[in-house]
Amino acid sequence: MKNKTSILQKQSMVVIVAIFCCLLWGSAFPCIKVGYQLFEIPAGDSSSQILFAGIRFTLAGFMVIFAGSLLQGRMLKPSKDAISKVLKLCMVQTVMQYIFFYIGLAHITGVKGSIVNAVNVFFTILVSCLMFRLEKLDKQKILGCIIGFAGVVIVNLGGEFDMSFTMLGDGFLMISAFAYALSSVLIKIYGKDENPVMLSGYQFVAGGFVMILAGLIMGGRLNIVTIKGALLLLYMAFISAGAYTLWSLLLKHNSVSKVAVFGFCTPIFGVILSAIILGESTSFQPKTLAALLFVCIGIIIVNYKKKEENFKD
Repeated sequence: MKNKTSILQKQSMVVIVAIFCCLLWGSAFPCIKVGYQLFEIPAGDSSSQILFAGIRFTLAGFMVIFAGSLLQGRMLKPSKDAISKVLKLCMVQTVMQYIFFYIGLAHITGVKGSIVNAVNVFFTILVSCLMFRLEKLDKQKILGCIIGFAGVVIVNLGGEFDMSFTMLGDGFLMISAFAYALSSVLIKIYGKDENPVMLSGYQFVAGGFVMILAGLIMGGRLNIVTIKGALLLLYMAFISAGAYTLWSLLLKHNSVSKVAVFGFCTPIFGVILSAIILGESTSFQPKTLAALLFVCIGIIIVNYKKKEENFKD
């Protein structure tokens, strides 16, 4: 266990794994749009979107449980004490976060949604520092977050952005961002006593089932199913399974702020991958490079510590 911990605390490993997670999450933005086209889900059909997401997360959960069981050589299952943790985590991480996210995104432009959703990094650090007091909130963390957030704003300059506020759009995305922050801190706390891979797998299955049920009750349907659609759905399940599980392991072995600040990379990757996959015009413009620079500076500022506090190499 000691070797595993030291590897996941190395600066190089944290950077590589965190950026890989953000790259996966960034690819979800264009994949969701392609998925809606393949399954013929209208932009305003929230019930079918929730059903679609529920199937994705249920598959992700089974992927994590299967892979985790294979690696450990035994069936990965929660203990009696862990069941309540899994249920709490699934309600916050999967159900609350994504129901509000999908509904909110349907009532807001993609540009504005990307910016509003990026506040989850602020929320995560604030929840960790102020609500649960897992670490101290200092000027360095605040400055790093502001600079990283500036990168997200820069990459979206020139898009459809306005200062108006709607509860179904901006409000729901803010609630989704808070749910993400809360789940990040919970996985940090629960990961001290429980296997993060087990927590990740079972919370996805439980949360996915709840979303499938909610989507069906609301009238959601997936009427068109093709081989391309099924393969895309499997990849999207892998995005959730791989990224969230690796992210959970990073949170277990590092402070929340050190990991959370990398979240600013997700919308940047989303813009770049959307340009490649969807052929959107906001491709490799100077502002994209500037945005990446700001995000990198923000990450460096938050993670810069004195020698005795730095990552273990």
